[in-house]
Amino acid sequence: MPRLSLIVITKNEEAAIGRCLGSANFADEIIVVDNGTTDKTAEIARGLGARVIVTPDWPGFGPQKSRALDEATGDWVLSLDADEWIEPALASEIHAAMARANTADGYEIPRRSRFCGKIVRYGDWRGDRVLRLFRRGRGRFSADKVHEHVIVEGRIARLSWPIEHDSITDHADAAEKIDRYATAAAAQLAAEGKTSSTAKATLRGWMAFLRGYVLRLGFLDGRTGLQVADYNRRYTYEKWARLAKLSRRS
Repeated sequence: MPRLSLIVITKNEEAAIGRCLGSANFADEIIVVDNGTTDKTAEIARGLGARVIVTPDWPGFGPQKSRALDEATGDWVLSLDADEWIEPALASEIHAAMARANTADGYEIPRRSRFCGKIVRYGDWRGDRVLRLFRRGRGRFSADKVHEHVIVEGRIARLSWPIEHDSITDHADAAEKIDRYATAAAAQLAAEGKTSSTAKATLRGWMAFLRGYVLRLGFLDGRTGLQVADYNRRYTYEKWARLAKLSRRS
């Protein structure tokens, strides 16, 4: 049977890391690359058999995940975020996919996200697929500082069962993620030569709201759908508003 490496990057994830690593404890090795955790994340990970590598700097999501990939030795790599986990049905499907010879070099997997504990079935998060299982040596992470993705050289197939994703745990978590991701996304857009303005940020924010809540039927999720659409509006606005500040400075 081919060997599997599970890779995860972390920072202060003590509430979620045990569930994440425990759900994929069938992996032949577990590699956690941690960026300056001040809670018990590293201790919990080591207790579950992970090899924990601590990095003092933060180069962005893509480069940090590349560091984890560089440490992997398995034939296949499964990349999870700390707030994600897998159920037994997906674990079985992963085993079957790795056992099939010469069928694919990477697999896209559905992802089922939650907002404050409620599963999101419509809106912008509906139909989310992420490429997380791939042959080592055939896949690599993009260099994006935020919203990174796996690039596979070869054939890509799809699995059926989802990765479970506790995307936003509460409103404080939502505010923290908007702040962190918007700052990183604005810096990335600036590096790409993009510019913005307050008016453009406002327009883009409301366009994101209407797309998710109306065009992609987010309203069918009731109050949760409204919260997700508003979260996406706030994030989109902050990303482009912070880019506008960078544009004025330059």
